[in-house]
Amino acid sequence: MAEYAKTFGRLVNEFSKMPNIGLKTAEKMAYYVLDLPQDRCDELVALINGVRNEMHFCSVCGSMTDEDPCRICTSPIRRRDVLCVVKDARDVTALERIKCHDGLYHVLGGLISPIDGIRPSDIRIKELVDRVSKGEFKEVILALSPNAEGETTTLYIAKLLKPYGVRLSRIAHGIPAGGELEYADDVTLSGALANRREL
Repeated sequence: MAEYAKTFGRLVNEFSKMPNIGLKTAEKMAYYVLDLPQDRCDELVALINGVRNEMHFCSVCGSMTDEDPCRICTSPIRRRDVLCVVKDARDVTALERIKCHDGLYHVLGGLISPIDGIRPSDIRIKELVDRVSKGEFKEVILALSPNAEGETTTLYIAKLLKPYGVRLSRIAHGIPAGGELEYADDVTLSGALANRREL
């Protein structure tokens, strides 16, 4: 590992803690910050603080937003009878990027994982059941990653929602087993949603 000045090394170390950022990329990012003019650096710091202070969870869907309810939940052009259930806000971003879902979302905020101590009560399953129980949705799409936690959560939710008579479907398995939705390419993700199958 390279010898850095103490403060610079701390910045490299912090950047390297980000997902998918290795030491070389973290070093490039740190040099980028170091090379910024002071006013741009101040803008970057203010933007980071602003994001941390202004972003919160939508009270309806649970996604990240700077207004409540979020733009998706309040959009007059979205289908209000189809609900897509995802793990987190990154999945909403991935699906919105490919523009293949025109309904609403429900963000669980995690997946059931007994190994990690995450129980159904630790994520937003109760809120999902409450939304579906109002009878406004014809279909609920379970767009959860095809890993052990995603499968467990899918089956648990399907069992809870069956009594409400809503059509339950899950995304097709174009997403590799153990993969995460947010990392799937646009074509694969679009195909997985378009070819969803009923549970």
